[in-house]
Amino acid sequence: MAKSSYVSPETAGRPGQSSDSLTCVPTPSLAALPIRRLTPRDLTACADLSEDRGWPREEHKWGFLLTAGKGYGIDDPDGGLVSACVVTEYGPQGRPDLGAIGMVLVAERHARQGIGRRLMRHVISAMGPTPLTLHATPNGRPLYEELGFKATGRAEMLRGHFRPASSAPEVATRAATAEDLTAIVRLDEEVFGPDRTHIITRLPAFTDQLRVAEANGRIVGYAGAWPNMDTQVVGPLIAHDTETAKALIASLAAHTDRPLRTDIDVRHEELLTWAKEHGLASVAFNSVMTHGIAELPGDWTRRFAPLTVAAG
Repeated sequence: MAKSSYVSPETAGRPGQSSDSLTCVPTPSLAALPIRRLTPRDLTACADLSEDRGWPREEHKWGFLLTAGKGYGIDDPDGGLVSACVVTEYGPQGRPDLGAIGMVLVAERHARQGIGRRLMRHVISAMGPTPLTLHATPNGRPLYEELGFKATGRAEMLRGHFRPASSAPEVATRAATAEDLTAIVRLDEEVFGPDRTHIITRLPAFTDQLRVAEANGRIVGYAGAWPNMDTQVVGPLIAHDTETAKALIASLAAHTDRPLRTDIDVRHEELLTWAKEHGLASVAFNSVMTHGIAELPGDWTRRFAPLTVAAG
C-alpha cells in the first residue's frame, strides 16, 4: 500500500537539552535552533527527512513544491533537517488569497518534542491574515485543532489498477496542448477560486500527462497525472460534472501501466463508487482543515481532486 509523504506531527512534550559527557559542551536546545526558508538546494535533505520517517522520498514532488511554494525548515547541527514543511500560496503575489500547507515532517530522533508545533506556529505567523488550508491525518488533526484549524471536509485516498469500462465514455478527451493553457487557467480560477497560474503553467513539465475534456468546442475539464514512486497520482481534477471527471480519469488510466492514486472529496459519492467499481480501493481518509476561513473558496461541485494533498 502506497503511503503519502504528508506526515502530520503529533502533539508532544517540551524540548529539552543534552550535553556531551566528555566535553561538557551543551548541545543547542531544539527551541533555539532557527527556522529558515528552504530552497530547491534543500531537495536532498527534504527527501532524506521523508525517508527518515519511513515514507517514500518523493523527490519529484519535493522539487515541484520547493520551486512553486515556500519551504520552511530547521537545520540539525549534526547534519540534515530537524523539520520541514512547504506552503503554496494562491492569488496575487505578496497578498495571497489562500495558503496550502503540506509536507510537515519532523525527524524521528526529534519527534514528540514540540518541534512540529513550533514550526506550524512560525508558518501561521509568517502568513499573517492569509487564510490557510491543509489535509490532516487522524494523528495530526489534534495538533492542528490546537492551533486554530477547523475540519471543514474530508477526502478519501484511493489506489489501484484501473479497470476500463466496456463502453467508451460519452465525454471527449484529448491531450492538452500549449494553446490550451489559457483556457485551463481560466477554468481553474473559476472553479478553484484563487488564481493558480504559477501552478497550472508548471503542470506540462511536472505531469506525465495533462488532458482536457471538451464539449461544443469548449474545455469543460482538465486533469493531470504525475509520477509518485510506483504510482500515477491523478490531480488536479477539475470537471464540469461527474461524467466528465470519469472520462478524464479513464483517459489518464488508458495511457499508463502504473496503478493510479488520487484523493477525492467525499461529497463526490458517485465518482468514488465508480472508481471503486473500476479497481481502485480505499486507502485512507484525511480531514480537510482551514484556518481563518469557514470553508474553501470556489465551486466544490466541480473540484474533484487536488494536485496533491500537500498543495491543494
